[in-house]
Amino acid sequence: MYHAVVGAVISTEVPFCRERFIDFMHIIFLNLCPMKKAFQLFDFTQKVNYKNEILAGLTVAMTMIPESLSFAILAGFPPLVGLYAAFIAGLVTAIFGGRPGMISGGAGATVIVLISLMKSHGIEYVFAAVALGGVVQICIGLFKLGKFIRLVPQPVMFGFVNGLAVVIFMSQLEQFKTIVNGQVSWLKGTPLYIMLGLVALTIAIVLIFPKITKAVPASLVAIMVVFALVIVFNIETKTVEDIASVQGGFPPFHIPDIPLSFETLKVIFPYSVIVAAVGLTEGLLTLNLVDEITGTRGNSNRECIAQGSSNILNGFFYGMGGCPMIAQTLVNLGAGSRARLSGIIGALTILIIILFGAPVIGKLPMAALVGVMMMVAITTFEWASFRVINKMPKHDIFVGILVAVITIVLHNLALAVLIGVIISALVFAWESAKRIRARHFIDEAGVKHYEIYGPLFFGSITTFLEKFDIQKDPDHVIIDFKESRVADMSAIEALNNLTKKYNQLNKLVELQHLSEDCRQLLKNADAVINVNLIEDPTYKVVSS
Repeated sequence: MYHAVVGAVISTEVPFCRERFIDFMHIIFLNLCPMKKAFQLFDFTQKVNYKNEILAGLTVAMTMIPESLSFAILAGFPPLVGLYAAFIAGLVTAIFGGRPGMISGGAGATVIVLISLMKSHGIEYVFAAVALGGVVQICIGLFKLGKFIRLVPQPVMFGFVNGLAVVIFMSQLEQFKTIVNGQVSWLKGTPLYIMLGLVALTIAIVLIFPKITKAVPASLVAIMVVFALVIVFNIETKTVEDIASVQGGFPPFHIPDIPLSFETLKVIFPYSVIVAAVGLTEGLLTLNLVDEITGTRGNSNRECIAQGSSNILNGFFYGMGGCPMIAQTLVNLGAGSRARLSGIIGALTILIIILFGAPVIGKLPMAALVGVMMMVAITTFEWASFRVINKMPKHDIFVGILVAVITIVLHNLALAVLIGVIISALVFAWESAKRIRARHFIDEAGVKHYEIYGPLFFGSITTFLEKFDIQKDPDHVIIDFKESRVADMSAIEALNNLTKKYNQLNKLVELQHLSEDCRQLLKNADAVINVNLIEDPTYKVVSS
């Protein structure tokens, strides 16, 4: 085969060039790599714009560093822990993730969950919880449960994003505090004015600079300008190294120093499940967003496994854990990236900065990072939700506000989303239950027909039973399910009770036009129900 391929390429009369050589290597790879379809990391048939990928990766690294540092400091972690997470999560998911173009790092959605664990038990427990959360994420991917992200309704998304934005913004206020004589107090006087001025300058640059050019990220420019002002004018203000040192090397292997006991598991397991749920929720929602932007389709289950793997490595290599980052992903796509290379470049750039750029990072003024994070919060907030709030159903407004409040008060994003989904599902069930109705008539033979419309399930059985006049009905009744469906055990029990009431009056009840799945459901419930089915010609009801 090799000689056939080479002969086919050489026999063409088109002069040899770099593009033809690349195409030739693609053909060789496709024909000589039998495991490609079984385990494909890279799509070598994809046309890659290397310039765009490299520049996009560098841009992503610069925008990810301040955010990862800020989230680490917010949670009380050493700043280096945030950078390690950005490197590990970024590299692993760039190579093994569910789709090209998506960027992962030490994201705030997962870090916020771990704040209380950090305060109560320390960072070693955090590492253990992150690693265990990775195991949970891998299990979700292996059992192909990633598809259930489609069950999250839009009002829940509005509440989730808005609550997260408020939490991020409010958390930045902690940087306006200082420790005096062992007591935490707000900044006063000149230090406060300097902090406010630098934060305002950062926000102004982030807002104005994109109107001049979008070739360089505005947040990066803002950090550089504020950094330069502080250095040139020797301004006294809080810096990263005032919080902790960022000097470090390659992430070292480290087994979390915790007791191996059931008591420890009881402490970390709830946090691990929440970290896994929050990370996958934000990750899979980001994946769907990238799908819409690029017009392609990602692999949600593969993304779950990649996220889980990165978090396991984070737990054993001093990382705070992470997940896909919406802002950095949009920056990456906006820079023209469509392949995995940009994510790899971004992660390796962060590692190089850790190894050689620690003295510079330590001098970064916290005011610049606070300004960037406040702008992240402002841009994350779904301001469009205010424009459509008067057009949304009242229950959707309630769900959105409730999810946001739970997120803000409890800092538990997974619980907020779960409660929102449950309430939305119950509202849907209630609305569907109100739609069941019946039309009845008596034919020439004196048989009464009930034609049922709408699904018969736990929420609609009360309304369904009210449609029948058992005492006045004739001796023969046919219930027609041509436009309905028996959906669950509650519906079967309702049919059983209805049949018993007719039988007590020596009246015959028959069910007609049941779909095959409904018939099977009734057949499986023979032990608890005895109904008469009219054998119909083959007839199917479209299942939802």
